[in-house]
Amino acid sequence: MLPNTGKLAGCTVFITGASRGIGKAIALKAAKDGANIVIAAKTAQAHPKLPGTIYTAAEEIKAAGGKALPCIVDVRDEEQISSAVEKAVEKFGGIDILVNNASAISLTNTLETPTKKVDLMMNVNTRGTYLTSKACIPYLKKSKIAHILNLSPPLNLNPLWFKQHCAYTIAKYGMSMCVLGMAEEFKGEIAVNALWPKTAIHTAAMDMLGGSGIESQCRKVDIIADAAYCIFKKPKSFTGNFIIDENILKEEGIKNFDVYAITPGHPLLPDFFLDEQPAIVTKKADSYGAVPELKEEKMQLPPKPRSGAVEETFRIVKDSLSDDVVKATQAIYQFELSGEDGGTWFLDLKSKGGNVGYGEPSDQADVVMSMSTDDFVKMFSGKLKPTMAFMSGKLKIKGNMALAIKLEKLMNQMNSKL
Repeated sequence: MLPNTGKLAGCTVFITGASRGIGKAIALKAAKDGANIVIAAKTAQAHPKLPGTIYTAAEEIKAAGGKALPCIVDVRDEEQISSAVEKAVEKFGGIDILVNNASAISLTNTLETPTKKVDLMMNVNTRGTYLTSKACIPYLKKSKIAHILNLSPPLNLNPLWFKQHCAYTIAKYGMSMCVLGMAEEFKGEIAVNALWPKTAIHTAAMDMLGGSGIESQCRKVDIIADAAYCIFKKPKSFTGNFIIDENILKEEGIKNFDVYAITPGHPLLPDFFLDEQPAIVTKKADSYGAVPELKEEKMQLPPKPRSGAVEETFRIVKDSLSDDVVKATQAIYQFELSGEDGGTWFLDLKSKGGNVGYGEPSDQADVVMSMSTDDFVKMFSGKLKPTMAFMSGKLKIKGNMALAIKLEKLMNQMNSKL
């Protein structure tokens, strides 16, 4: 873990989405120096599924040694942003650092993403970041520290990161393009950088996306907080950078990254937008805007599954079904499998007692999953995590993503039998 130096004592840090997760972790790290934290977030009353409010975060910040100003801010509302900025300046005398952390996510393809979700992601991620930056810039210009930090990825134009969740990628890249533009526009006055994790980070949002058991493949929010702290210590000339958390901490001399792991020694899930997948090599683009050239690495073909492996898997699944499983799931899954033993299969967890079989289900499927038979068998036996399969393009999902996540929980229960 990175020690505090006291550098941020008396500084005012304005953080969007700071009531929980990464935003709150950055706030607490700065608070240990004695910083003033403006908690600009939506949650004023306890959420049924997500922990923390702006007021509980304020109490934690005070306990850590900082001062806190909780402000109800939906970054889609320009008036709420302006009001929070005015309150911050009135209470603390200015703004030294802005962290654009508020974000919305829907990992759905083009036809499966409702317009409402598209608008939410564009308005929170891109527009919210732009407007909050715009409101803070006049005060940041007067600061000796003057940093804007966006929690957004490097601008990787590998089509892999667009094809599964185009709207989300556009919205997150909009935040990164704010870095590209504003770093140049305010060079010498304000440092503008992006920070992104190398691995998945364990937050309430990740629990909702990845389902139970995902946390063992994640790092703690502390790694992002420490990386952000490193960036805040840099001079204004350090600008226009797309920083990966692990890389900047290595530069600071951190060698033991197990301290950041939820489960030390457990394999970690690589984060989105980083070309960590072994099957794909990206040739670096020579200039901005060039689409990277992709080539497939020569890979050894995995051994073919034993005869009837898919049928055997479904037989074991069928034996595991119960009214309780059906009641808890309430979904029909269709599997489009390619390769040996492939074809269309279904898992009905809506009808009494549940059912499995070859062919299409009698009622319309809530979720359609497409993958190879090899990956299907690996997935149900716990050798391939559905989240990893989806992120690497091995698994394609159409339909209700929340119900797809429910299936992962069921797989975890069956792993011992397969």
